[in-house]
Amino acid sequence: MHLLLQQQHPKAGEAPRFVQFTLQPDLFGGWMLLRESGQQGQTRTTLRREQYLDHATALAALQKARDAQLKRGFALMSGMASTTQGELLR
Repeated sequence: MHLLLQQQHPKAGEAPRFVQFTLQPDLFGGWMLLRESGQQGQTRTTLRREQYLDHATALAALQKARDAQLKRGFALMSGMASTTQGELLR
């Protein structure tokens, strides 16, 4: 599962910022939420990893993080979810 959000109104002369969320299973039966953020066209980004024991908790964290970025003026540019986890885009 993957979401890409982009800043809608960057400051004059600046490239827009982006945030990517990726939710994936780990090797131990849990789930990992990856958050990557940075500025488009720049090579430096920040990557944060969060571990969750079950899919429902990880999905709730992803939705909360997505909603927070939407409130900050970011817009959803693309989103991909597997058919078994299509509840993400509600």
